[in-house]
Amino acid sequence: MTRTTALNTGLDAFLDWAETERKTVLPPRPADAVLTLLALHGADRRAGVPEPTPELVRRVLAEDLPLLLWASPDETDAVPSVLTALTDRVRDAGRLNAKRHARVLAAVDDAVPVFVRALGDPRNLTWPRWYASLLRADGVDADDPEAVRAWLAALAAAPHAERPALPEPLHRSDVTAATFAARIRLTDALLSAFAHDVEGPSPAGPLLPATPALEADRPEEALTSELEALAVALTDRWTAAGLAEALSGPHEGLAPGPEALPHVVLADRFLDEHLDQHGDSAIPLPPPAAVPESGEIRALLHAAPLPAALAAGSDDVRDLAEQCGFPGPAEAVWTDGTPQELVELGADVLAAVVERIAAGSDPDSAADEEYALDAAHVLYGLYARGGTPESVARKASGHTDLTVPPELEDAPATVPASAPPGYETPALAELSALLGLPGLTEEDRSVVDGPARALAEVVDELTRTGCVFRTGDTYGLTPLGNAVVRHVLAVGHVAAPDEHEITSWDAARTVAAVQYWPPAVAAAAVTAWTTARGATDPVWSELLDAVSAAKSADFYRTLTTGLFDRLDRARIPDGPLRAALTDPVTGAHAHRLLRSRGEPADEGLVPLTARATLLLEDLDARWTADMRVFVAAADEDRAPEPAPTALIDAFDEAAAGWPGGAASLLPALTEVDPASAVRVLEDLRGRHPDGRVADLAAHAVKTAKATAKRSAAHHRGTGG
Repeated sequence: MTRTTALNTGLDAFLDWAETERKTVLPPRPADAVLTLLALHGADRRAGVPEPTPELVRRVLAEDLPLLLWASPDETDAVPSVLTALTDRVRDAGRLNAKRHARVLAAVDDAVPVFVRALGDPRNLTWPRWYASLLRADGVDADDPEAVRAWLAALAAAPHAERPALPEPLHRSDVTAATFAARIRLTDALLSAFAHDVEGPSPAGPLLPATPALEADRPEEALTSELEALAVALTDRWTAAGLAEALSGPHEGLAPGPEALPHVVLADRFLDEHLDQHGDSAIPLPPPAAVPESGEIRALLHAAPLPAALAAGSDDVRDLAEQCGFPGPAEAVWTDGTPQELVELGADVLAAVVERIAAGSDPDSAADEEYALDAAHVLYGLYARGGTPESVARKASGHTDLTVPPELEDAPATVPASAPPGYETPALAELSALLGLPGLTEEDRSVVDGPARALAEVVDELTRTGCVFRTGDTYGLTPLGNAVVRHVLAVGHVAAPDEHEITSWDAARTVAAVQYWPPAVAAAAVTAWTTARGATDPVWSELLDAVSAAKSADFYRTLTTGLFDRLDRARIPDGPLRAALTDPVTGAHAHRLLRSRGEPADEGLVPLTARATLLLEDLDARWTADMRVFVAAADEDRAPEPAPTALIDAFDEAAAGWPGGAASLLPALTEVDPASAVRVLEDLRGRHPDGRVADLAAHAVKTAKATAKRSAAHHRGTGG
């Protein structure tokens, strides 16, 4: 890099000063980036150089440089020296007193470790930084634009399979997003600097170069174009000469922008779905049952009807072909792409179909609207099932008044050996079995038929991508679909681990994840996890201890009953369950599971706290059941007849066997988890027919609320 700078930052004089006065040769590239970014963010330049402040130091080191600068290890190590020398230079100019000087140096010391971590964070990798690293590794002179362009041309001509792969776990969309963020950050800073030059120029003179396009009265388009060109030039100076310019021009195919990755839009939809369901993108989805080997991806994609038609240039899909890059860059991927690129192409096709389904929906058709606008929901829901097949009619019944039992909602549907291509809602006997609702009538079947046909129509449209299948009433993701949807989820930064990653988790993470997964899928994951560790009793006990710890830490969000059901399905041995009988949190759950197996288990070993924990879970479930009855009656503008008593009956039965009866049981429930106990206690206070029990519940409610309030205040105070 030359010592000439286009911006009025005083770089050359500063480097000369450092060499003359401090006998220090500072690397020009990071020095240029540091001074320029400080100046662009409004640093005072009356000292002849941008004046660092603690806030600007943190901003430049933590946010700007990790996106915009390629630096060798030596250049990275020199960044603190650049800032220290700059701070000293400003103090020499009389612009910093001793106290402010010390504050800036302290800010440098604090921010440098953050800068080093951020510079190495894959999430901050941009296309210019990536290719700057590769070309230097190949021995290319990064200050020679002709050499850089020749290297890029050779890379573009190389077969896809021979091009360097991005570091794990990055996808092209991640680098594209970081590149777009860097470009916006730099362009916005330049625009702000231009406004400052015009409205309140520094005594040191304008920061930006004097060009006709940067005059105040130039058209907005000319100004924007000039600032974008200046951003490209700065990026070249901070990465490699001519690199950003080439990547935004003749070699833009090597650095795709958001418009070249249409599946990013679908990824955003999946993220929204996941946040709606779980509230946290880090809560993992179950791994799919079948994912193709990398060598199988090409054949599966080529065999899919719609991708094959796009590649062949069929006239009836020309609009979709253009969205997916046919003719154009997708052709090279189709014939010569890596497995990862082929999966991305499949994702682009799938995203285009999802968009077309939404665009082609009939806004006047309620049944159609339920699904046509939500093809992404259909795909997400299938993946969230662990790739297990679903029933069209059962899924569609969710848009009727029919209520499927919870234990059937996630049950895999059977795939018939064959079925006619057209969709028919199952006959009454089969429909009753699928929905778990005996005695359905033809009227019920007719109610299901409309939304079922609308869903089947969407599913059939998706089947053309090769990612979805439907056989009769059963539909699901294909192995190709599992791979494509998992890729799109990863692009949206939704946790979608594979089966190998799951076996590497610790017990706490495994327990936290599988409680949300369909029971059969969760049981398979638990079996794989324990098998990988020898499936010994201590391994199973490790999982039981993790359940207990999770319940103690978060009563409400830890689904202990569901977790024990999954452990039972995974065939947890009796030995670890017997050892868990004395656990103060989960002992009663272990006791109940042993008894359900017909195994003897001494209830006297189970602590009362564990019994209260199980009871509070059970009573809360009864409260929910009662509330459903009240809500259903309210929807029909009537009172429920008879009034539901599931909670009251369950409480009375539990109190009859509790030492000290209701008077002791109510405080015990409060002690388990005050916040979770409140709604149960309030309902007992309001509806229990025994006035003494109602009064005891009223007192317990006050205690529970006060305790929960103190706990919440302590939680806030400790930053929890």
